Amino acid sequence: MKTDVQKDRAAKLYEKIKDAAAVDAMEFVEKESNEVIGEVLALIHPSYGFKILNRLPADRSEEITRTFPSELSDRLRMARRYPDGSLGRLMEKAYCVVSPRTTVANAREAVRREVNAGNLITYAYAVDDDGTLQGVIVLRDLMLATAERPVHEIMIPQPFFFNPDIQITDAMKAMVKHHVPVYPLCDRDGVLVGIVRGNLLFEEHAFELSAQSGRMVGVTKEEMLHTHWFSSLKFRHPWLQLNLLTAFLAAMVVGLFEDTIAQVVLLAAFLPVVAGQSGNTGCQSLAVTLRGMTLDEFKKGSLGKSLKKELTLGLVNGTLVGITAAVAMFAYADMNDNADALLLAFVVFVAMVGSCVVSGVTGVAVPTALKRFGADPATASSIFLTTFTDVASMGLFLLLATVLIL
Repeated sequence: MKTDVQKDRAAKLYEKIKDAAAVDAMEFVEKESNEVIGEVLALIHPSYGFKILNRLPADRSEEITRTFPSELSDRLRMARRYPDGSLGRLMEKAYCVVSPRTTVANAREAVRREVNAGNLITYAYAVDDDGTLQGVIVLRDLMLATAERPVHEIMIPQPFFFNPDIQITDAMKAMVKHHVPVYPLCDRDGVLVGIVRGNLLFEEHAFELSAQSGRMVGVTKEEMLHTHWFSSLKFRHPWLQLNLLTAFLAAMVVGLFEDTIAQVVLLAAFLPVVAGQSGNTGCQSLAVTLRGMTLDEFKKGSLGKSLKKELTLGLVNGTLVGITAAVAMFAYADMNDNADALLLAFVVFVAMVGSCVVSGVTGVAVPTALKRFGADPATASSIFLTTFTDVASMGLFLLLATVLIL
C-alpha cells in the first residue's frame, strides 16, 4: 500500500524527470524505494518507463513492476519479451477486437464499453477465430452504418501492420508512407498482438533526427541539455580519444613530408586550406547520405548512383575551388619571390580536385560501410570521415609538391 508520503515524493520526482533523458532520470530515482519508483513510473508513458527500468538490475526491475496495477504490469512484462529498441517496447493492448461476423450494433456496444472503461479508442479490429487480423474498422464508418450489417462489409481489409520485432528506426522509414493515428502489430502469422500509436513513433522519429547530428561526432542520443557533466564525460570522452588516435594518422602523413615543408615553407600555409575544403566537401556528402538512409531512399543500385554523383560533384567542385586556390597560391608565392610559383599553383589545383573527389566518395562510403557491418551509420561518422579526408588531402598535396618541385 502506497502512503501519502510516497505519493507526494513520487509527484515531486515526476516533475524532475518528465522532461529528462532516461539516463538522467535513473540518477534521480535509483536511490528511492521500489514503491516510490513504481508510483513515478506509473505517471509517465510506459515507453519512457521501459528505458528507466531497463537501466536497473533485472531483479529490482521485476520487483518494481509488481507494484504497478495488474493491467500495466502485464503490459510491461509482455513488452519486455521484445528486443530493446523494437516496436514491441511501445506496444499497447488492442481494444475492441471483434469477429468479422459481428454486427455493427454489437461492435458499437464493444466500443462504448471500452470508452466507459477509460480506454482511448481510435479503431476497432476484426480478427478471425485464430486471432489473425482481417481488417480495421474506422469509427466513423461504424457509427454511420446500419445496425444489422456485419462489420466485414465496412472494415478496411488487409490493413497495413507492423511486426512488433521490427526496430523503431526501421518502422519510422515505413511510417513516412503510411500516416495513420494507430498501427496494428501482428506476429509473423498475422495474429494481432497489440497496437502502437503514431504519435509515439513521430516523437521517436523527431528524437532520432535531432540526435543524428550529435552521433556524427560521438555524442550519444541519450545526452540532453541538462545531463550531468560526469555522465556527458562518460558519453563523449571515448570518442575524443578515438578522434585523437585518428588525428595522429594525419600528423604522421605530414611528418613523412617534413623535409618538403622545410624546403618549401609556403606549403604549410595552404595545408589547412586543402584539408578544410576537403573536409567540408565530405561533410556535405555525408549529410545527404545519412538523410537518404533515414528516409529509406537507398534501394538496389542507389549506392552506385550516389558514388557516381559524388564523384562528379567532387570533380566539378574541386575544379572550381581549385582554380581559386591556385590563383591565391600563385599570388602568395609570387609575393614571396618563389621561383616555383606557377608550379605551386598547379600542385594546389590538382590536390584540391583530388581531395574533393576522395572526400565526396568517402562521405558515401563511411556510413554505408558502418551500416553493412551492423553499426549505426551516423555513429561518429564525421570522426572517421575527417581522418580519411585529412590523410588524403594533405598526403596528396605534399606528395605532389615533393614529386614536382623537389
